[in-house]
Amino acid sequence: MRNQNKMRQSGCPVAFSLDTFGDRWSLLVIREIMLLGKTTYSDFQNIDEGIASNVLADRLKHLEAEGILAKHRDPDNRRSYIYSLTEKGRDLASIMIEIILWGGRHDQRPQAIRRAVDEIKKDRDGFEENIRAG
Repeated sequence: MRNQNKMRQSGCPVAFSLDTFGDRWSLLVIREIMLLGKTTYSDFQNIDEGIASNVLADRLKHLEAEGILAKHRDPDNRRSYIYSLTEKGRDLASIMIEIILWGGRHDQRPQAIRRAVDEIKKDRDGFEENIRAG
């Protein structure tokens, strides 16, 4: 887990936010839960970006320690855990929407996925409500 002493001490809300959830892998784990309904370690291991198992374990522990994720035993498999967003994690919905819209506006690659961008443009409030509802 990341050393809390290394967190920026400037008092800047941007620095605080980035230290809390702002690295690539943390945001991708949040994306998987928030937008794709993934909930287990093995779900996260299979993301298209190919996260290493040690990095994944670190990010899950960090996000749980920060109160963004909650971890519960899987009732169907007591050896596994289910991860979900807490209220603090769901509060990242508007940030994630802005990241999606920014990426949709600037990613001109032919393989760029536009489904979420289109859904947000159709009904932004409904899209955000669905995320916040879990």
